[in-house]
Formats: sequence, structure tokens, C-alpha cells
Amino acid sequence: MEKRIGAILIIVENNEHIPELNNILNKHNSIIIGRQGIPLKEKGISLISLIFEATTNQANSLTGQIGRLKGFLVKSLLTKNKS
Repeated sequence: MEKRIGAILIIVENNEHIPELNNILNKHNSIIIGRQGIPLKEKGISLISLIFEATTNQANSLTGQIGRLKGFLVKSLLTKNKS
């Protein structure tokens, strides 16, 4: 399968399961190019953005695992161009 560049936005509504999120991200560190976290304390949430290069299956695995965690919302984008 060919790889694509993509982005994931994670909204953290509950910090309780951050260790599980970090474990998932660590397992997928070979596809993650960059990561940025922005705490919005006044709103009671945090935002995490990820940039990655992966096959569609790898991207789906990552977002699926994050999406099953309680207290997290996740959305992803993939480029149309394959690299």
C-alpha cells in the first residue's frame, strides 16, 4: 500500500485516559512526523494535532484506537496524492 500525508485532530475532554493515549501514540511513532498540544484551560479541554505519513490502514488503526478511548474526540484528513 502507498503512504499518504495526513493530519489528526484530537480533542481531549477528560485527562483521565492520557496515559492510554500516549501508549497508542508511542506504538505508532514510526508514522508520526509531528505533534502539537494546546491546553485550553479556560475551556476545560486540550487539543492535540498530529501530522503523519502512513498507509490508509495504518491511519485507520491509529484513529480507531484513539476513538475508542473515553473522553477523546478524533478526526483525520488524508491527502489524495500518494507518496
